[in-house]
Amino acid sequence: MNRSTITRRRVVQAGIAFPALVGLAPRARADDKILIGFWPIASGLPLYVGLERGIFKEAGLLVEGAKFASAQQVAEAMIAGRIQGSANGTASAALALAEITSPGLLKIVCSNPSNRKLVLDQFLVPKDSPIKAISELAGKKIASGPGIQNVTLAKIILEKNGITNPQVIELPVGQHVPSLAAGQVDAVYTLEPTGTAGRLKGISRVLENGVIAKYVLGDADAPWFGGSATVTTTFLKEKPELARRYVAAYAKAVEFVRKDPEAARKSLDGFTAIEEALAKEVPLSGFTLYNEFKPSDVEYFQKFFDVFTDRKIFNKRLDVKSLLYTA
Repeated sequence: MNRSTITRRRVVQAGIAFPALVGLAPRARADDKILIGFWPIASGLPLYVGLERGIFKEAGLLVEGAKFASAQQVAEAMIAGRIQGSANGTASAALALAEITSPGLLKIVCSNPSNRKLVLDQFLVPKDSPIKAISELAGKKIASGPGIQNVTLAKIILEKNGITNPQVIELPVGQHVPSLAAGQVDAVYTLEPTGTAGRLKGISRVLENGVIAKYVLGDADAPWFGGSATVTTTFLKEKPELARRYVAAYAKAVEFVRKDPEAARKSLDGFTAIEEALAKEVPLSGFTLYNEFKPSDVEYFQKFFDVFTDRKIFNKRLDVKSLLYTA
Protein backbone atom coordinates (compact mmCIF):
# COMPACT_ATOMS: atom_id res chain seq x y z
CA MET A 1 0.00 0.00 0.00
CA ASN A 2 1.19 3.50 -0.82
CA ARG A 3 1.58 5.78 2.13
CA SER A 4 -1.25 8.22 2.65
CA THR A 5 -0.52 11.91 2.21
CA ILE A 6 -1.76 14.19 4.95
CA THR A 7 -3.47 17.08 3.21
CA ARG A 8 -2.02 20.55 3.54
CA ARG A 9 -5.49 21.64 4.62
CA ARG A 10 -4.74 20.43 8.15
CA VAL A 11 -2.75 23.64 8.57
CA VAL A 12 -5.89 25.61 7.85
CA GLN A 13 -7.90 23.31 10.12
CA ALA A 14 -5.51 23.81 12.99
CA GLY A 15 -5.38 27.55 12.53
CA ILE A 16 -9.05 28.50 12.21
CA ALA A 17 -10.91 29.26 15.40
CA PHE A 18 -14.05 31.11 16.33
CA PRO A 19 -13.18 33.55 19.13
CA ALA A 20 -16.73 33.65 20.44
CA LEU A 21 -16.64 29.91 20.97
CA VAL A 22 -13.20 29.57 22.53
CA GLY A 23 -13.53 27.84 25.86
CA LEU A 24 -16.99 26.47 25.08
CA ALA A 25 -15.92 23.41 23.07
CA PRO A 26 -13.84 20.64 24.65
CA ARG A 27 -10.13 21.17 24.06
CA ALA A 28 -8.70 18.81 21.45
CA ARG A 29 -5.82 16.65 22.67
CA ALA A 30 -3.03 15.35 20.47
CA ASP A 31 -3.78 11.74 21.40
CA ASP A 32 -7.40 12.26 20.28
CA LYS A 33 -6.43 13.01 16.68
CA ILE A 34 -8.97 11.68 14.19
CA LEU A 35 -7.54 10.70 10.81
CA ILE A 36 -10.05 10.37 7.97
CA GLY A 37 -9.11 8.86 4.63
CA PHE A 38 -10.36 10.37 1.39
CA TRP A 39 -10.13 9.86 -2.33
CA PRO A 40 -9.76 13.27 -4.07
CA ILE A 41 -13.09 13.54 -5.87
CA ALA A 42 -15.91 16.10 -5.63
CA SER A 43 -18.19 14.04 -3.38
CA GLY A 44 -15.68 14.19 -0.53
CA LEU A 45 -16.80 17.80 -0.04
CA PRO A 46 -18.20 17.51 3.52
CA LEU A 47 -14.79 16.52 4.86
CA TYR A 48 -13.07 19.31 2.94
CA VAL A 49 -15.59 21.85 4.23
CA GLY A 50 -15.32 20.56 7.78
CA LEU A 51 -11.58 21.08 7.68
CA GLU A 52 -11.54 24.41 5.83
CA ARG A 53 -14.44 26.04 7.65
CA GLY A 54 -13.30 25.05 11.12
CA ILE A 55 -16.39 22.96 11.81
CA PHE A 56 -14.38 20.18 13.42
CA LYS A 57 -12.26 22.69 15.31
CA GLU A 58 -15.41 24.35 16.64
CA ALA A 59 -16.50 20.99 18.03
CA GLY A 60 -13.19 20.63 19.86
CA LEU A 61 -11.94 17.97 17.46
CA LEU A 62 -8.50 17.50 15.96
CA VAL A 63 -9.36 16.08 12.55
CA GLU A 64 -6.94 15.54 9.68
CA GLY A 65 -7.55 14.32 6.16
CA ALA A 66 -5.37 11.59 4.64
CA LYS A 67 -5.36 11.47 0.84
CA PHE A 68 -5.13 8.09 -0.88
CA ALA A 69 -4.74 7.10 -4.52
CA SER A 70 -7.79 4.83 -4.45
CA ALA A 71 -10.80 3.93 -2.35
CA GLN A 72 -9.33 0.46 -1.84
CA GLN A 73 -6.33 2.00 -0.10
CA VAL A 74 -8.67 3.93 2.20
CA ALA A 75 -10.47 0.69 3.09
CA GLU A 76 -7.19 -1.14 3.68
CA ALA A 77 -6.01 1.62 5.99
CA MET A 78 -9.21 1.23 8.01
CA ILE A 79 -8.61 -2.51 8.35
CA ALA A 80 -5.03 -1.81 9.47
CA GLY A 81 -6.26 0.67 12.08
CA ARG A 82 -4.29 3.54 10.54
CA ILE A 83 -7.34 5.77 10.11
CA GLN A 84 -10.62 6.15 11.98
CA GLY A 85 -12.92 6.43 9.00
CA SER A 86 -13.54 7.47 5.42
CA ALA A 87 -14.96 10.57 3.79
CA ASN A 88 -17.80 10.63 1.30
CA GLY A 89 -16.64 9.57 -2.12
CA THR A 90 -14.93 6.43 -0.81
CA ALA A 91 -16.32 3.63 -2.97
CA SER A 92 -19.11 1.84 -1.11
CA ALA A 93 -18.23 -1.49 -2.71
CA ALA A 94 -14.60 -1.18 -1.56
CA LEU A 95 -15.87 -0.48 1.96
CA ALA A 96 -18.21 -3.46 1.72
CA LEU A 97 -15.34 -5.74 0.71
CA ALA A 98 -13.39 -4.45 3.70
CA GLU A 99 -16.36 -5.27 5.92
CA ILE A 100 -16.49 -8.80 4.49
CA THR A 101 -12.75 -9.21 5.04
CA SER A 102 -12.94 -7.82 8.56
CA PRO A 103 -16.51 -8.35 9.88
CA GLY A 104 -17.77 -5.57 12.12
CA LEU A 105 -15.23 -3.11 10.73
CA LEU A 106 -17.31 -0.02 10.04
CA LYS A 107 -20.53 1.93 10.16
CA ILE A 108 -21.84 4.24 7.45
CA VAL A 109 -22.59 7.76 8.67
CA CYS A 110 -23.34 9.38 5.31
CA SER A 111 -23.61 8.31 1.68
CA ASN A 112 -23.59 10.35 -1.50
CA PRO A 113 -26.39 9.54 -3.94
CA SER A 114 -25.92 10.48 -7.57
CA ASN A 115 -27.92 10.09 -10.78
CA ARG A 116 -28.53 12.07 -13.97
CA LYS A 117 -29.46 15.16 -11.92
CA LEU A 118 -27.00 14.79 -9.03
CA VAL A 119 -24.02 14.27 -11.28
CA LEU A 120 -20.96 12.32 -10.20
CA ASP A 121 -20.39 9.35 -12.54
CA GLN A 122 -19.83 9.77 -16.27
CA PHE A 123 -18.24 8.54 -19.46
CA LEU A 124 -15.86 10.94 -21.21
CA VAL A 125 -14.33 10.98 -24.67
CA PRO A 126 -11.87 13.40 -26.31
CA LYS A 127 -13.48 16.69 -27.30
CA ASP A 128 -13.28 15.99 -31.04
CA SER A 129 -14.11 12.28 -30.86
CA PRO A 130 -16.73 11.15 -33.40
CA ILE A 131 -18.23 8.81 -30.78
CA LYS A 132 -21.78 9.85 -29.83
CA ALA A 133 -22.96 6.95 -27.64
CA ILE A 134 -21.54 4.37 -25.24
CA SER A 135 -22.68 1.64 -27.63
CA GLU A 136 -20.07 2.90 -30.11
CA LEU A 137 -17.18 2.04 -27.78
CA ALA A 138 -16.86 -1.58 -28.95
CA GLY A 139 -13.23 -2.30 -29.78
CA LYS A 140 -12.04 0.97 -28.25
CA LYS A 141 -9.50 1.50 -25.47
CA ILE A 142 -11.49 2.24 -22.32
CA ALA A 143 -10.22 3.20 -18.88
CA SER A 144 -11.79 3.58 -15.46
CA GLY A 145 -10.73 4.68 -12.03
CA PRO A 146 -8.79 2.15 -9.94
CA GLY A 147 -10.45 -0.49 -7.81
CA ILE A 148 -12.99 -3.27 -8.14
CA GLN A 149 -16.02 -0.97 -7.93
CA ASN A 150 -14.97 1.25 -10.83
CA VAL A 151 -13.86 -1.58 -13.09
CA THR A 152 -16.94 -3.71 -12.41
CA LEU A 153 -19.37 -0.85 -12.97
CA ALA A 154 -17.62 0.25 -16.16
CA LYS A 155 -17.90 -3.29 -17.54
CA ILE A 156 -21.58 -3.55 -16.60
CA ILE A 157 -22.38 -0.26 -18.34
CA LEU A 158 -20.56 -1.38 -21.48
CA GLU A 159 -22.37 -4.74 -21.41
CA LYS A 160 -25.73 -2.99 -21.02
CA ASN A 161 -24.86 -1.08 -24.20
CA GLY A 162 -24.32 -4.24 -26.20
CA ILE A 163 -20.56 -4.61 -25.83
CA THR A 164 -19.56 -8.20 -25.07
CA ASN A 165 -16.55 -9.11 -22.95
CA PRO A 166 -15.47 -5.49 -22.41
CA GLN A 167 -11.88 -4.81 -21.42
CA VAL A 168 -11.19 -1.92 -19.04
CA ILE A 169 -7.85 -0.40 -18.06
CA GLU A 170 -7.40 0.89 -14.50
CA LEU A 171 -5.99 4.40 -14.29
CA PRO A 172 -5.73 6.89 -11.42
CA VAL A 173 -8.44 9.52 -11.83
CA GLY A 174 -5.80 12.24 -12.23
CA GLN A 175 -4.59 10.52 -15.41
CA HIS A 176 -7.98 10.31 -17.12
CA VAL A 177 -7.97 13.66 -18.91
CA PRO A 178 -4.25 13.54 -19.83
CA SER A 179 -4.73 10.02 -21.22
CA LEU A 180 -7.62 11.19 -23.38
CA ALA A 181 -5.56 14.17 -24.56
CA ALA A 182 -2.59 11.95 -25.45
CA GLY A 183 -4.76 9.46 -27.34
CA GLN A 184 -3.78 6.65 -24.99
CA VAL A 185 -7.45 5.79 -24.42
CA ASP A 186 -10.63 6.47 -26.39
CA ALA A 187 -12.97 6.86 -23.42
CA VAL A 188 -12.99 6.79 -19.63
CA TYR A 189 -15.53 5.95 -16.96
CA THR A 190 -14.77 8.51 -14.29
CA LEU A 191 -16.10 10.71 -11.51
CA GLU A 192 -16.41 14.46 -11.09
CA PRO A 193 -14.57 16.81 -11.08
CA THR A 194 -12.78 15.00 -13.94
CA GLY A 195 -15.43 15.81 -16.52
CA THR A 196 -15.54 19.46 -15.53
CA ALA A 197 -11.75 19.78 -15.57
CA GLY A 198 -11.52 18.18 -19.02
CA ARG A 199 -14.29 20.35 -20.44
CA LEU A 200 -12.85 23.59 -19.10
CA LYS A 201 -9.43 22.71 -20.49
CA GLY A 202 -10.96 21.98 -23.89
CA ILE A 203 -9.71 18.40 -23.82
CA SER A 204 -12.75 16.17 -23.26
CA ARG A 205 -16.53 16.13 -23.37
CA VAL A 206 -19.16 14.15 -21.51
CA LEU A 207 -20.53 11.22 -23.44
CA GLU A 208 -23.15 10.47 -20.78
CA ASN A 209 -23.76 11.40 -17.13
CA GLY A 210 -25.50 9.37 -14.42
CA VAL A 211 -24.64 6.05 -16.02
CA ILE A 212 -24.85 3.91 -12.87
CA ALA A 213 -28.41 4.87 -12.00
CA LYS A 214 -29.52 4.28 -15.59
CA TYR A 215 -27.70 1.10 -16.52
CA VAL A 216 -26.98 -0.63 -13.21
CA LEU A 217 -29.99 0.35 -11.09
CA GLY A 218 -32.38 0.54 -14.03
CA ASP A 219 -33.71 4.05 -13.34
CA ALA A 220 -31.91 7.24 -14.39
CA ASP A 221 -33.39 9.05 -11.37
CA ALA A 222 -32.57 6.35 -8.82
CA PRO A 223 -30.07 7.23 -6.07
CA TRP A 224 -26.76 5.46 -6.58
CA PHE A 225 -24.99 5.38 -3.22
CA GLY A 226 -21.59 4.86 -4.75
CA GLY A 227 -19.53 6.46 -1.99
CA SER A 228 -19.82 6.59 1.78
CA ALA A 229 -18.43 8.33 4.82
CA THR A 230 -17.77 5.88 7.62
CA VAL A 231 -16.26 5.45 11.05
CA THR A 232 -14.60 2.28 12.29
CA THR A 233 -16.29 0.30 15.04
CA THR A 234 -12.97 0.31 16.90
CA PHE A 235 -13.16 4.11 17.04
CA LEU A 236 -16.79 3.90 18.18
CA LYS A 237 -15.96 1.41 20.94
CA GLU A 238 -12.70 2.88 22.19
CA LYS A 239 -13.65 6.57 22.07
CA PRO A 240 -17.45 6.68 21.92
CA GLU A 241 -17.86 10.31 23.01
CA LEU A 242 -15.21 11.50 20.57
CA ALA A 243 -16.80 9.46 17.77
CA ARG A 244 -20.25 10.84 18.57
CA ARG A 245 -18.96 14.40 18.40
CA TYR A 246 -17.17 13.68 15.13
CA VAL A 247 -20.33 12.27 13.52
CA ALA A 248 -22.32 15.29 14.71
CA ALA A 249 -19.70 17.68 13.32
CA TYR A 250 -19.62 15.80 10.01
CA ALA A 251 -23.40 16.23 9.81
CA LYS A 252 -22.91 19.99 10.32
CA ALA A 253 -20.47 20.01 7.42
CA VAL A 254 -23.05 18.23 5.26
CA GLU A 255 -25.62 20.85 6.24
CA PHE A 256 -23.20 23.62 5.26
CA VAL A 257 -22.79 22.06 1.80
CA ARG A 258 -26.56 21.84 1.40
CA LYS A 259 -27.24 25.41 2.51
CA ASP A 260 -24.38 27.14 0.71
CA PRO A 261 -23.07 24.95 -2.11
CA GLU A 262 -21.39 27.88 -3.82
CA ALA A 263 -19.27 28.67 -0.77
CA ALA A 264 -18.68 24.96 -0.15
CA ARG A 265 -17.35 24.43 -3.67
CA LYS A 266 -14.36 26.63 -2.85
CA SER A 267 -13.04 23.81 -0.65
CA LEU A 268 -12.53 21.61 -3.71
CA ASP A 269 -9.33 23.53 -4.39
CA GLY A 270 -6.40 21.73 -2.82
CA PHE A 271 -8.32 18.52 -2.19
CA THR A 272 -9.19 17.71 -5.81
CA ALA A 273 -7.74 18.45 -9.24
CA ILE A 274 -9.86 21.55 -9.77
CA GLU A 275 -8.80 25.07 -8.80
CA GLU A 276 -10.98 27.41 -6.75
CA ALA A 277 -11.63 29.71 -9.71
CA LEU A 278 -13.26 26.82 -11.60
CA ALA A 279 -14.98 25.17 -8.64
CA LYS A 280 -18.33 26.83 -9.35
CA GLU A 281 -18.60 24.71 -12.50
CA VAL A 282 -18.44 21.37 -10.69
CA PRO A 283 -21.77 19.54 -10.26
CA LEU A 284 -22.39 18.10 -6.81
CA SER A 285 -23.77 14.76 -5.74
CA GLY A 286 -26.30 14.59 -2.93
CA PHE A 287 -25.63 13.59 0.67
CA THR A 288 -27.80 11.31 2.79
CA LEU A 289 -27.03 11.03 6.50
CA TYR A 290 -27.47 7.76 8.39
CA ASN A 291 -30.77 8.95 9.92
CA GLU A 292 -32.20 10.23 6.61
CA PHE A 293 -32.40 6.99 4.63
CA LYS A 294 -35.90 6.26 3.32
CA PRO A 295 -36.95 2.64 2.71
CA SER A 296 -36.59 3.22 -1.04
CA ASP A 297 -33.05 4.51 -0.51
CA VAL A 298 -32.11 1.36 1.38
CA GLU A 299 -33.64 -0.76 -1.38
CA TYR A 300 -31.55 0.92 -4.08
CA PHE A 301 -28.42 0.75 -1.91
CA GLN A 302 -29.07 -2.96 -1.37
CA LYS A 303 -29.65 -3.48 -5.10
CA PHE A 304 -26.25 -1.92 -5.75
CA PHE A 305 -24.52 -4.23 -3.26
CA ASP A 306 -26.35 -7.24 -4.65
CA VAL A 307 -24.79 -6.62 -8.07
CA PHE A 308 -21.43 -7.48 -6.55
CA THR A 309 -22.85 -10.52 -4.80
CA ASP A 310 -24.37 -11.76 -8.05
CA ARG A 311 -21.01 -11.37 -9.79
CA LYS A 312 -19.26 -13.34 -7.04
CA ILE A 313 -17.14 -10.33 -6.06
CA PHE A 314 -18.76 -10.40 -2.62
CA ASN A 315 -18.65 -13.90 -1.18
CA LYS A 316 -21.74 -13.21 0.90
CA ARG A 317 -24.69 -10.86 0.86
CA LEU A 318 -24.29 -7.75 3.01
CA ASP A 319 -27.32 -6.17 4.66
CA VAL A 320 -27.11 -2.42 4.13
CA LYS A 321 -29.31 -1.72 7.15
CA SER A 322 -26.83 -3.46 9.45
CA LEU A 323 -24.04 -1.16 8.26
CA LEU A 324 -25.81 2.13 9.01
CA TYR A 325 -24.60 4.04 12.04
CA THR A 326 -27.02 4.47 14.93
CA ALA A 327 -26.62 7.34 17.35
